[in-house]
Amino acid sequence: MKIYKRKDPVALGNAAGIQAAEAIRSAIELHGSATIILATGTSQFETLRQLLAQTAIDWTKVTMFHLDEYLGLPMSHPASFRKYLKERFLDQVPGLKAYYLIDGEKDPAEETKRLSELIQKHPIDVALVGIGENGHLAFNDPPADFETEMPYLVVDLDEACRKQQFGEGWFPNLEAVPAQAISMSVRQIMKAKKIICSVPDSRKAAAVKACLEHAPDPRFPASILQEHPDCSLYLDEASASLLPSSTALSE
Repeated sequence: MKIYKRKDPVALGNAAGIQAAEAIRSAIELHGSATIILATGTSQFETLRQLLAQTAIDWTKVTMFHLDEYLGLPMSHPASFRKYLKERFLDQVPGLKAYYLIDGEKDPAEETKRLSELIQKHPIDVALVGIGENGHLAFNDPPADFETEMPYLVVDLDEACRKQQFGEGWFPNLEAVPAQAISMSVRQIMKAKKIICSVPDSRKAAAVKACLEHAPDPRFPASILQEHPDCSLYLDEASASLLPSSTALSE
């Protein structure tokens, strides 16, 4: 894992978005197409903005998979990740080759089966992810399942995760936050050839510290990223504030 620190969320997103664009262009040059995974949430605002600002990406050769989605939440809801991706990405690019969103309103068993079968046909070139306040990777809350080979699964959301979603303003109260979601599994995320992890904000500082100071451990889900051969972790000064001075950071 290579760790980059930038001054603020905008600078972080600029660097992560530029690197993502380079990786997508490289995959297209090598294979004639690229398959990407996109995360959602406030941590991805600046990264996606910068990615979309990059030129010379032939989006008609790009296939996109969706990282996670709440169960039972309609696409019209402000917190819907399908809505997020439609408004902040899909409506902004000139026709992807294909995209596969998670429909949390469908039967969960059928939807996870559908998505799992699809993604197994598409090796992932680039995954854009974040880290939750509780250290989760996608919606794999602690203790995360590091063993399942299922690409997508139904997960229970712990209280810390649900409090984060409420605290970020996506829901009117904690009770309104769904208790379950469909999430890409840890092993499936780790199959991506390149992972770009964007983690701004002081709210994530404790999770960043825990996930870097512990060996890979299900209690700290994002700690598994240490084992990936090509993972770039982007922090800002706030999210890196609890790291010891000995941590190797790239400016």
